Amino acid sequence: MTGLTQTLITQARERIAAHVLKTPVWHWRDPGGCDWPVAGEVWIKLELWQRTGTFKARGALNSVLALPAARRAAGVVAVSAGNHAIATAYAARVAGCHAHVVMLAHSSPKRIEACRALGAQVELAPDVHAAFARVAEIEADQGRALIHPFEGLEVAAGTATLGEEFMAQVPGLDVVVVPIGGGGLCAGVAAAVKLQAPGCRVIGVEPAGADTMHRSFAAGCPQGIERVATIADSLGAPFALPVSFELCQQHVDELVLVSDQALREAMRLIHASLALAVEPACAATTAAMLGPLAGRLEGQRVGLVFCGSNIDLAGYHALLTGSGAHA
Repeated sequence: MTGLTQTLITQARERIAAHVLKTPVWHWRDPGGCDWPVAGEVWIKLELWQRTGTFKARGALNSVLALPAARRAAGVVAVSAGNHAIATAYAARVAGCHAHVVMLAHSSPKRIEACRALGAQVELAPDVHAAFARVAEIEADQGRALIHPFEGLEVAAGTATLGEEFMAQVPGLDVVVVPIGGGGLCAGVAAAVKLQAPGCRVIGVEPAGADTMHRSFAAGCPQGIERVATIADSLGAPFALPVSFELCQQHVDELVLVSDQALREAMRLIHASLALAVEPACAATTAAMLGPLAGRLEGQRVGLVFCGSNIDLAGYHALLTGSGAHA
C-alpha cells in the first residue's frame, strides 16, 4: 500500500511555503441574485488564486525542490494541457533550472504564453497520448527529470498541503468534494483530510468524458481510456497510475461523474453568484453539488475545492456558447 504520512506532508509544506500562497476560503451563500439550490453550508477553497493560477504549483514545486541539485541542474520536463506546464515552469524558475514542457496543440494561447514568459521551452503535441510519448523521449535523450502532472508521493504531498490548509481554515467539515483528472490533487487532499478528520467524507468528481478513476476503481487497478472527450481539458488524464490510484482508493469515499453540460451550467452559476469566470475543471465540484450530489448534502458542512483557472475571455465565451472543444 502507498503511504502518504504527516511527516511527508509537513516536509512538503515547509519546502514550498515561501513560494505558494495560503489561498482564502469563502462561505458561499446566495447573494440574492441567483436561484440557490443548496440546503447545506458550503465553503469554497479558492485555489484559483494560487500562484500560477492553480493548485498545480504545490505539487510541481515540491517535486522540483525535492530533486538533488545535480538532477535539477540537468533540467526538468513536463507534459500538460497547460496548468501543470505553467506550474513546472514556475517551479523551475524558483529552483534556478530550465523547464521543457510538452503541451497540447489545442492548449490555450494564454497558457502557452505564460509558460514562455516563465522561461520554459514549449513544444506542442497533437494529443495527450503523443504528448506523454514525446516527454518520455526527452527524458531519456536529455537526462531531464520528469515532473509528473499527477503521479508520485512528491506530487501528492504537495497537493496534500491544500487539504491540510482547508481543514484548518474550516474546522468541522462533513464532506470535501475534489476534482479528479489523473488523481494527484484528490490523492493528496483526501489523505490530508483523513489525517485531520477521519470521519469527513471525500468525494471525487470526474468528467464523464475522462472517467479513468471510475474505471480504475471498478477494475481494482489503474486503467486508461482511448480518448479524452471533455471540455475540462485540465481533468483529461488518459490513464491512472499506481500511487495516485492507491491513495484515492484508500481515502476517497465515493466518485461521481459530471457531464460537459453540467460543467457549463456550473460555470454560469459561479459567474452569476461569485462574479468569477472559471475554466470547466474549476466548476467540477459545483457541477457535482448541483447534479449527482443534489439533495444529499442537506444540513452538512460541505467543502468544495475550486482547483484553479487559467482561461481567457475568448475561450470562456466559446465554452459557454458550445463552440469550444468537445462542444
